[in-house]
Amino acid sequence: MKKIKLFTLIFFIGTCFCVDIFSQQVKTFTNPLLSSGADPWCMYKDGFYYYMHTTGRNLTLWKTKNIAELKTAEKKIIFTPPATGPYSKDIWAPEIHFVQGKWYVYFAADGSTNQSHRLWVLENSSADPLQGEWIMKGKITTPDDKWSIDGSMFEHKKQLYFIWSGWAGDTNGEQDIYIARMKNPWTIEGKRIKLSAPEFDWEKNGDTHNPNDPPHINVNEGPEVLIHNDQLFLIYSASGCWTDFYALGMLTASANSDLMDAASWKKSTQPVFKQSTENSVYAPGHNSFFTSADGKEDWILYHANSKPGQGCGGFRSPRAQRFTWKSDGTPDFGVPVKEGEILQVPSGSK
Repeated sequence: MKKIKLFTLIFFIGTCFCVDIFSQQVKTFTNPLLSSGADPWCMYKDGFYYYMHTTGRNLTLWKTKNIAELKTAEKKIIFTPPATGPYSKDIWAPEIHFVQGKWYVYFAADGSTNQSHRLWVLENSSADPLQGEWIMKGKITTPDDKWSIDGSMFEHKKQLYFIWSGWAGDTNGEQDIYIARMKNPWTIEGKRIKLSAPEFDWEKNGDTHNPNDPPHINVNEGPEVLIHNDQLFLIYSASGCWTDFYALGMLTASANSDLMDAASWKKSTQPVFKQSTENSVYAPGHNSFFTSADGKEDWILYHANSKPGQGCGGFRSPRAQRFTWKSDGTPDFGVPVKEGEILQVPSGSK
């Protein structure tokens, strides 16, 4: 009887040990996170990652404790546009933010013509953004009310700022990056300041071969701000998304500078993240950033194509990889990793 009890105890301890070892094994994932999804956005709050991407037809929100498990994550359509009207078509690049105790989703939409593209915002006061009611707060009226897409907001020294990609006038041909101050999460005040326009060759790949477009379109779009120590980095996408040369550029400003002064922002002469033919990753761009659940790691989330010539359509898929920091304090995004390459999940993920 004693031998049986001893054996049972040893078996129990051994089983617990094995389970504990298994539970502590590092979980892994591979890119892409989903089979399709352009303009991916992600933020982490109170134990959950909240994720969105362009569907073109609605606003869908994902919620998960592990960003690598998007394929099986809870998701919900939080907004279906009306059949007609100024925000009924071409719904692009949604972003969810938690600001001043409420949730906000910023997105671009038009009334069926590209020239009418403007920015819009929804508000939800529920603690859980998959619950409660999303209310249309209206148009984010940018100064001069010109064509605008890819809106994003950030806070610095208790001041809210809005950044976006827009036209200087009323005709297509070039997209520039603008910034303006915000009075509140749904209202811009003051003037717009142009921070970046395509100027280097790697920013000017964009012949559309479309007779309805200008012969060449130069693009700066998808601006996102990354704040680290005493510097701000505005990462943007350059060249046409329909080209394999879509890439990320960077503007850098001191945290103590006047962000509304274009001279405060210095543009890097080379892209900071671009296609890797060796890894079969093409047109990486329109990114966002998030930190790991334990706050110890920095990650970049972006879309890319798996083959050359796949353009701006449904082939674009969301991918994530960890990045580090150089000795001068600037981000080091490295090279887009191969599909199928085994990566560790963000630290602290459950």
